[in-house]
Amino acid sequence: MSSPQESPLDAADQKERPADDGGKGKKRRKKERKTAETVRKPGYRGFGGRGGGRASFVETPPEWRGTTVQVCGLWPFGAGSGTPMVGVPLGRELTTGAAMCCDPISWFQRGNLIHNPSVLVLGKPGLGKSTLIRRMVVGLTGYGVFPMVLGDLKPDYVDLIRTMGGQVIKLGRGLGSLNVLDPGATASVAARLPERARTKLAAEAHGRRLNMVAALVTILRGGPIADTERTILNAALRVLDERHPGVPVLPDLIKVIDEGPERLRAVTLSRGNEDRYRTAVDPLHASLLGILDGPMGETFAHQTTTAIELDNPGGVCIDISGIDDADAELQAAVLLACWSDGFGAVEAAHALADEGMAPQRHFFVVLDELWRVLRSGRGLVDRVDALTRLNRQRGLGQAMITHTMADMLALADPADQLKAKGFAERAGMVICGGLPQAEMSMMNEVVRMSSAEQRMIVDWSTPASWDPTLNQDNEPPGRGKFLVKVGGRPGIPFKVELTSVETSVNDTNKRWSHSTTRTSPSTT
Repeated sequence: MSSPQESPLDAADQKERPADDGGKGKKRRKKERKTAETVRKPGYRGFGGRGGGRASFVETPPEWRGTTVQVCGLWPFGAGSGTPMVGVPLGRELTTGAAMCCDPISWFQRGNLIHNPSVLVLGKPGLGKSTLIRRMVVGLTGYGVFPMVLGDLKPDYVDLIRTMGGQVIKLGRGLGSLNVLDPGATASVAARLPERARTKLAAEAHGRRLNMVAALVTILRGGPIADTERTILNAALRVLDERHPGVPVLPDLIKVIDEGPERLRAVTLSRGNEDRYRTAVDPLHASLLGILDGPMGETFAHQTTTAIELDNPGGVCIDISGIDDADAELQAAVLLACWSDGFGAVEAAHALADEGMAPQRHFFVVLDELWRVLRSGRGLVDRVDALTRLNRQRGLGQAMITHTMADMLALADPADQLKAKGFAERAGMVICGGLPQAEMSMMNEVVRMSSAEQRMIVDWSTPASWDPTLNQDNEPPGRGKFLVKVGGRPGIPFKVELTSVETSVNDTNKRWSHSTTRTSPSTT
């Protein structure tokens, strides 16, 4: 008899074999062996028992990733991926470890995964929102997209753009000026275009300048300007274009309003009455003087110091970190002016491409600290809405960054709240970092989230634990972790992974890490 540990194959081999059976024994043993194989199937470690060949340790098989064209010959050993393989590689998916590729332009243009090439990034401070966008900037630049950081407050993107060989423009008190009446690249481009395209581009430049001056007055007053004042501004800008040689500045606009030419008086319905004209234009006149003599005067009263150059593949970053946080009005005004100037440069590039005079280009615009502009005055939501609504038609991707949905909804005017909420609703994708529990109800109004997704995001907002051995906090549990939401689809949680090359351009705490008061871990 065979021992209990012996396999059926061994038992079959140990039966008596006749000396000469004419080959029948060999056939019988073959049949018995086949029967034994069908009776007992090996486990994932092999047959147990003596002679079974059971393995005590099974190594995890190596995994490779490839397209269906590359791995078709390995069927059926291929497995599908749960994350899209289109876009900039950001890191690893948290549940499967699969590579996570994502950016608004690739998901819109190549993957057809979203309806609008824009992303809204939300998350508490210090959890890596800017690091996430910097990774997208690097990847999209490699794809040939032109990055534009229109207003860097901290700064978070200056080192990256400078490392890639891009253009860095400094604005602020004593650092540089931005003329909101300067048509920028549209003036030089319009001279090269046919008459119809030139007229269209000039009209767009005129509307952009009008909106920008109205926005400055709105920020100064804390409320929107009247319709009659907007009409006066429109007429004054047209008179200025006809009369002034070269590029005008705000003092030139004030001079036209003060002189009151007949074309300007006509829109005020003064009918030759000087008092009625002054009554109509004096409030606007006073506000414009307030811009020049107030905190915004030094920045907006002079010609543009450095114009945006779109022939630099490394992109452009407008550094406004020199403006103190106490100058909230100036920060908001400069941010809005930078956005307007940047979108104007994009329009000029597209005008050349439409006429076949330049290749078609795509742009990735970063609008950071969105909440600062929205809170600076009633009516500014309309200005931001006008700038950001047509990004799909303008051939550009867009990243809007703020802390929470509460930042966008903490506006005095209910109408402004609904428009600000529309920014999130129109975004092609929403990427959430760590957020407090109070945010979940507002987030669900924009993108539906399961209870598990909500718990995950709230857990990421937990503060770091205190490490007494290092006299400092550990890394927050939610740093670098995000959830991508597209409509009502299940979210994809992932963690951003940086290469060693990127580490030096992702240090946003340089003033702390390089401080002379910083204590080393070994110091007691």
